[in-house]
Amino acid sequence: MANLKVHIDGVEVEVPHGSTVMDAANKIGTYVPHFCYHHKLSIAANCRMCLVEVEKAPKPLPACATPVTDGMKVFTHSPAAKKAQNGVMEFLLINHPLDCPICDQGGECQLQDLAVGYGHSNSRYSEEKRVVLRKELGPLVAAEEMSRCIQCTRCVRFGQEIAGMMELGLAGRGENSEIVSFVGRAVESELSGNMIDLCPVGALTSEPFRYQARSWELSRRKSVSPHDGHGSNLIVQVKQKKVMRVLPLDNEAVNECWLSDKDRFSYEGLNSPDRLTQPLLKRNGRWEEVEWSVAIEEAVWGLKGRDVGVLASPHSTLEELFLAGKLAEATGGAADFRLRHSDFSADGKRAGIPWLGMPIADLGALDRVLVIGSFLRKDQPLVAHRLRQAAKRGAKVYKLHSADDDWLMPLAGKKIVRPSELAAAIAAFEQELKGARNAAILVGNFAQQHPQAGRIHAAAQALAQATGAKLGFLAEAANSVGGYLAGLPAGGNVLDVLRKKAIVVLNAEPELDCADPVATGAALRQAQFVLALSPFRTGLDYANLILPIGAFSETPGVFVSTEGRLQPFYATVLPPGEARPGWKVLRVLGSMLGAGLEFDTVEQVREACLKGRDVAALLSNGISSDAGQAERSAGIERVADVPIYFADPIVRRSAPLQETVDARPPRAWMNGKLLARLGVSSGDPLLVRQGDGQARLTAAQDDGLPDECVRLSAAHASTAPLGSMFGTLQLEKLAIGKAA
Repeated sequence: MANLKVHIDGVEVEVPHGSTVMDAANKIGTYVPHFCYHHKLSIAANCRMCLVEVEKAPKPLPACATPVTDGMKVFTHSPAAKKAQNGVMEFLLINHPLDCPICDQGGECQLQDLAVGYGHSNSRYSEEKRVVLRKELGPLVAAEEMSRCIQCTRCVRFGQEIAGMMELGLAGRGENSEIVSFVGRAVESELSGNMIDLCPVGALTSEPFRYQARSWELSRRKSVSPHDGHGSNLIVQVKQKKVMRVLPLDNEAVNECWLSDKDRFSYEGLNSPDRLTQPLLKRNGRWEEVEWSVAIEEAVWGLKGRDVGVLASPHSTLEELFLAGKLAEATGGAADFRLRHSDFSADGKRAGIPWLGMPIADLGALDRVLVIGSFLRKDQPLVAHRLRQAAKRGAKVYKLHSADDDWLMPLAGKKIVRPSELAAAIAAFEQELKGARNAAILVGNFAQQHPQAGRIHAAAQALAQATGAKLGFLAEAANSVGGYLAGLPAGGNVLDVLRKKAIVVLNAEPELDCADPVATGAALRQAQFVLALSPFRTGLDYANLILPIGAFSETPGVFVSTEGRLQPFYATVLPPGEARPGWKVLRVLGSMLGAGLEFDTVEQVREACLKGRDVAALLSNGISSDAGQAERSAGIERVADVPIYFADPIVRRSAPLQETVDARPPRAWMNGKLLARLGVSSGDPLLVRQGDGQARLTAAQDDGLPDECVRLSAAHASTAPLGSMFGTLQLEKLAIGKAA
């Protein structure tokens, strides 16, 4: 079908059938003023700011909601259009408070900008302005000045259409209409911060950033998210050498114009009171601040002559991981970054680096997709968004997991099984995926951390081969793909690292970031020398020396996303105090230990890491092993998620994120059948035992869990004493008042 031809201010443009006047104007770069219109949201046409003159139409028409017809002539800045736009602006400003000098949106306010071009110098409205009371929306989104709201409903539509949950709504009519939340409910979506960006006035603002700085005081620098494997592009805003705010940098191929709340608000952790600013050395059981020269000398003394193991966080940069591997190789040691993995049977059997198996942007075009072992919304918020949009367009999404979390999207089918049954259940989805034109199997964090991860990988590959589906892995962290590209694991896996006499901990907190914090802690305490490189005061109970390094905002580097995209970034602020970029510290240590790491710049490190390597050719999800048979475990099985705001050291220190619902202390979740068998009610205190570890927790009911399973979150101090993320549990009801 031929495109339609339309004239916008005398310029001819061709657009597809179904396009609006706004689409045609945007195509040729003609700006039409608007408030309620947003290219990612449905059309509301309720602000009327985009009124334009259309030839032969009896009155101005809204550009966002007027379909194009062949030969249509549109005038966006004619006297008639300007008069209509000016009139709408006057009505919008009738009740708007004159508080620009104290409004947090000042300097970046869409209403403020358009009022200059389309507003009058004086108001003809002399009556009393209306007042709308503040709304309590939680610790992230502030709705303190709702009198500013112009009812564009962008926030309402975002919740319904993008986040998947309607958390705000428009109540009342006419002048009495206002945006409200559900009674007694805060905004709880993991994407809620995007409402702040969408608000064209100062009604919704950032609670942590409120009254902290003016937009014109901030310098803006590009960066990349250091958290999940999505690689969201960021604008980091800085004032006086301090990160003040993080906003999305538009990139349609990666994060579009959205950010998860973890990416947006985690910067508060960068300014945590426990930032390490000076090297710490333990002498006679006491910690002392020392100079770098002393610290390096002690580090070399502790590592020299010993086989060194390196526990490296997958949130480290590519360059840091590469240097960590070289340091381990030079000392005959081992280095690994897969801290939460518990099965390494696939090592040596993979065809290449596990990755998403497709570009991120292609997720929205899938016809069918099976997601195996993933707490999808919390593990991969923007992947969940892509799949949600695909499901809304008719794609069939299937879930295989050990917990039935609400993914806020229609599911074509699901199978909820015990963890020990996960690998065996994969083949049951063959009929659902067979015959699809564009299908994918995505393996999530839970499946990759599983004690039978190798079997799950092989079974997923067999299903992909039988159905013609793509096989992909959802990367847990910013460099879960980059770690392999950096040459890790080197000399062995995490278990081999923990057997070494000297251990270097890079950017991690093993007591919360490892698959078995109890076994890891015991190994660290038995080591002859432990060196921690961290931005924070951590490892005080097991380390001999702690060196302060920069966080992601204070060092250059590369993160490799789940789709294999290499994204370099630069430091946005200087490290605090005497902290130094991690790659520089590792380079010095490596040079002094004879590893030959003679690099002057981070670009040289990167070049050495990537030299002669075709990254695209290295990406492969193949595995050369048999799926085997998985046996069902006896007893009550643990289902361990890593809550979104416990996942890494930075988010754990972000005060606003720790005030959210998702950061509540873990509880012992189980279905009603198991509660009844144990004689326990929701809210009762429990003593939970796993191996030699125990924890006091509160029972809670979740009928989305399979029989004889208890969901206990990992990466939290209250559950760390239990040990492994997978295993069998014993539960005992306690007297009231004894729960932790």
